[in-house]
Parts: sequence; structure tokens; C-alpha cells
Amino acid sequence: MTVSRLLLIILWFCPLAAADIRLPRLISDGMVLQRDQAIVLWGWADSDEVVRVKLDGKLVGKAGSSGGKWSLTLPAQPAGGPHRIELSGHNELALQDVYFGDVWVASGQSNMELPMARVAEAYPEDLATADFPLIRQFKVPQKYHFQAPQADFESGRWVAASPQTVADFSAVAFYFARSLFRQNGVPIGILNNALGGSPVEAWMSEEALQTFPDALAEAERFKNDELVGSIIEADRAKNDKWYGDLNRNDAGLTGPKPWYAPDLDDSDWQGFQVPGFADGPDGEALNGVWWFRKRVHLSAQQAQQADILRLGRIVDADETYINGVRVGHTTYQYPPRRYPIPDGLLKAGDNQITIRVIGNSGRHGFFFDKPYWIGNEQQKTDLTGQWKVKSGALAPALPGDTFIRWKPLGLYNGLTAPLTRLPIKGVIWYQGESNTGRWQDYRAKFTTMIRDWRDKWGQGRFPFLFVQLANFMEKQPQPIDSNWARLREAQTQSLSEPNTAMAITIDVGEWNDIHPVNKQAVGERLALAARALALGEEVVYQGPQLQSVQAKDDSLVLAFDPLAGELVLKSPHDQAFAIAGEDGQFRWAGVEQQGNRIVLSHPEIEAPVQVRYGWADNPDAVLYNGAGLPAGPFEAKVTKR
Repeated sequence: MTVSRLLLIILWFCPLAAADIRLPRLISDGMVLQRDQAIVLWGWADSDEVVRVKLDGKLVGKAGSSGGKWSLTLPAQPAGGPHRIELSGHNELALQDVYFGDVWVASGQSNMELPMARVAEAYPEDLATADFPLIRQFKVPQKYHFQAPQADFESGRWVAASPQTVADFSAVAFYFARSLFRQNGVPIGILNNALGGSPVEAWMSEEALQTFPDALAEAERFKNDELVGSIIEADRAKNDKWYGDLNRNDAGLTGPKPWYAPDLDDSDWQGFQVPGFADGPDGEALNGVWWFRKRVHLSAQQAQQADILRLGRIVDADETYINGVRVGHTTYQYPPRRYPIPDGLLKAGDNQITIRVIGNSGRHGFFFDKPYWIGNEQQKTDLTGQWKVKSGALAPALPGDTFIRWKPLGLYNGLTAPLTRLPIKGVIWYQGESNTGRWQDYRAKFTTMIRDWRDKWGQGRFPFLFVQLANFMEKQPQPIDSNWARLREAQTQSLSEPNTAMAITIDVGEWNDIHPVNKQAVGERLALAARALALGEEVVYQGPQLQSVQAKDDSLVLAFDPLAGELVLKSPHDQAFAIAGEDGQFRWAGVEQQGNRIVLSHPEIEAPVQVRYGWADNPDAVLYNGAGLPAGPFEAKVTKR
């Protein structure tokens, strides 16, 4: 066969070579397009091709292809559907079930990414009854790119919310969309554009990074594909060796009988209290593998009806066995352990539960205030209390990975840039945990990103609604400074950007989980802000706002706006407000409410000049308005003495 004939055959069978009309992944069946706004449809075609577009059988217009690209403006449409969009040229395409409504970008890190599946235990009815065909999500593929902003995604499709699909929806975005849809019935499109662990720098474009030379230099470094490949391979080899050595050295796997065997003699094992953590002598950090065992007695009825093993949160990874059969495993500490139990595995009488825990962060064990049980939702057998433990192997510390996906620029180019041609109503954003150790420049970077995204979309100052970090970590007995409080303050200061709003969440977090379950409150508070800023409704969407701080004798008097009626002060509040004199030493303040004013004092501070409220990793939220919305943390000085 000649080369020319082979080339003709390749061209004939290659779809791209035929230069048919091709659409970006976003422009597809089931999509939601922004209502009341002209929409530019775009795609690719042969250079001499004319693309004709019809909406519901009526010709909208035609566009020629230039340089293999074409675009055509669809006139603004009111909310509603379903519509059919037809495109014709060398080939014909038809897009079905298209609606016009409000399109929101849902972006940030893990607390925005966290799917409904992770909150199913708290909200089972919400998943079971999620019949909202006009709430639709496009889940952006999580593929970073450093060289250039990408024009399209390699995959992705629009999915309507139903009991069969909603588990994969962003929980915050779903509750946000559900609240708005229930209010006005307008279709909602969610562009799920989030990635766990990501810092703000990863979401910034190259133009936005120009004023941050260190981040820009790092972005430039990772444009080298060979470097990226070598780092990925080095991390893989490092991890393979560490875990491989650990498995080879683990006495629980290499001895004459595996330690998950039901009939293993564990009489010489040490006692261990679950929940709890274990460290080395004098609190020494230890890494390696530990085996935990507990014998649980069940009645015949309990054994027959039990279908779930619930193991709270374990640090770091686990493999879990019941009666010698592995029933589940999790590779890192954050996901809740909820393992289905195969039919017939449990028996009347004694049942052996064995957990192999791998600790690579210097500690290992079971988090407090988490559920540990076996059974079902109606009948649970408690698993807290006495267990047995034995070390299988110790290991050196595992060096951290490079996490290239979190490097500056990569997520903007790969995840956000392909969205910017699609008109939107606004953005909801939940991010900041990964920047708490670098809070000093967060406001500058975040506000730069907001301005840059607005510029890239070219729609003016669309609403940008963001979530302030929730309460997290153990409470401190004394008022001290806090990176999380500083990051929250940087978020508050970012409200200087026009048409922005912040949802306060210091009352819905969990001290022992960076991923709190209560995503319903978060989504609904964002929806209140959207109704006010994006839809122009007269609704209360924020909690009490501090108006002034005045000194009166040996006290501070805080005045708040009268929005939404009376100020609500909840108890106990003895560790909510802290005041300081000129020496800057903060002490918990005595609190008295006088209408919409709060009076603070401390017997050892004669002339207080500063106040902090909610200033901690895990603060007490005690100040609300009549609408039930919390005040945000603040730090302020006397405005009048």
C-alpha cells in the first residue's frame, strides 16, 4: 500500500481530520446557560466551514470558521426550558434538554469539593429525596496545567440532581442551589471547580501572579514537563519503598499466622483505650504499623441485622477485618470509616474485629468525639473502651510528597480557564485552610484573584461569595493569637472588594475534623448572600456588624448595627471576648449585654483599649442577630475614649 493511499485512509477514519464541528465539553446535553444574558457558543471546525445554529428550530445565525475556530452569539433568553440547540456544517449536532437559569462556579479546596456522599450519614433524607432535575452539576476534571490556559476539558458532563446522582455533587453547592431553587424555581447550574488541599496561589492566573514573584517563579519552574515527570516518579518510588519495606517488616503479615486471624492468641498484647492516641516514650513521634483487636459478643439477632462497621476517624491509614475477612480500607486520615459488612460474616457469639493502622505523621490512633459502633442505624453495639494493641513494625518518618497539583498557576490554567467563556451569575468559594500558615499575604492574593477572575470572565463585578473558615482544633484555655484567626481576619478584610459577601461558619465546625459535616448551613448562608447581592432581594444575609468600640471608665462598650432586630448573646460566653490594655496582654472579659451593646471588663485591666471576639482556632460563637446569623470574629481598638 502506498504512503498516499494510507494517508487517505487515516484521514477518512480520523474524526479530527474530517474537521467536523466540535464543541467544548461544557456545551453539551443537559447544560444550564445563564439566563437574561447573551451567550457566546463556540467550538472548532474546518477553516472553510460555515456553522449554522438553531434554537428550537429557529435559525439564530451562522458563523464562519477562522483558524479552525468559530463562535456565535445566542441572544439573551429568559429562565426556562427544555430547549434544543442544533448546529450544522459538514456534520450536524443536536443538544437536548438545555435550560436557561443561573450558573454558579463552586470553587476552592476540600470543603467545597466534599461530596454529598460524605455527609450521607448526617443527611440521609436529603440524598434519598434529592429529586431536583433542574439543579445540575458539571464536575470539572482535576487536571492541572502549567504551560498555558486550556481551552477545553478532557472529560465532563452535565448531571441533574437525583437520588442516584446527588452523592457526587458538592455538598455546599447542592445545599446552596437547593435553597435558591426552592425560593424562585429558577434552574441552577453548578460548575464544580474545586480540589482538596489547594492554596489560593494554584487558582491564580499568570497575570495575577505577576505581583507575587516567589509564587510566579515556582509556577515557571513547573512548566518544565521533564521536571514534573521526575518529581512524580521520585515521589512514587519513595512511597513504594516506604510502604513496601513496612509490609515486608510487619510481623503481623510475615509471621506464621496473620494477626487478623480470628483465632490468633493475643493474650500478651497490651491494652488500649478507644478512642485514643499512642505515642512513643516521653511523647516521642513514632511511625509504622500497629494492630488493634477487639472481640465483640453479638446475639443471633444482632449478628443478622448488623450491616455497618463505623470506625470514626483513624490516623492515618487502616485496613479493617472482621473474623479474618477484610471489610474496608482507607488510605488517609480524613474520610469517615463506614464499612459495609458482607451478609453472613457475623455470627452469634464472639466476633473478632482487627484493624491494621499505618501511622506516617508521627502519631497513630482514633479521634475522640467520633462514632465507633457495629450494627445498623437503629441498633448499635458500642465499640469504644478496651481494645488490644501490638506494634507490627516501626519505620522512619515518611517524607512528604511534592503535591504538584497545588503549585501556583496549575489549577487556574487547567480547571478554571476553560470555564471563563461561559457566562455565569457568580462564584461561591470555600478555601483558606491551606494558607493559614501564610496568612500575611492572603488578602492581597485573594483579592487579586477575585479581580483577575472577573477580568477573565469579562462580565464586570459579578457576585463573589466566600466562606470564612469554620472553627477547628482543640480549644485553648487562655486567649492567644491564632493563624486561623489571622486568616479569618484576612478574609474579612477582603470584603473591601465590591459585590462580595462572606458566610460566617465559626459555629458549624468540628474541633476534631477539618471537614465539618454541616454543609447545609454553609450552603444556605451562601444562598442568603446570593439572594441579596445577585438577585436583589431584601433579605438579611449577615450577622451583627461591629459599629464602634468606646472606652467607658474601666470597660469597653461595643455597639452593633440594629440589623434583623435584637442582638442575641448566648451562654456560656466567658471565653468569647478578650480585652487588653496598652500592654497587649489579652484576658477573657466579663460580658454584659445592654440592648444592642456589649459591655466588657476585667478586674485586672484598668484601661482596656483592644478587644477580640472569636479570636481562636476554635472560638466560642455566642453573638447572633434576630435572624439567627452569627457575628464574625473581629479584632478592634477603641474608636473613642
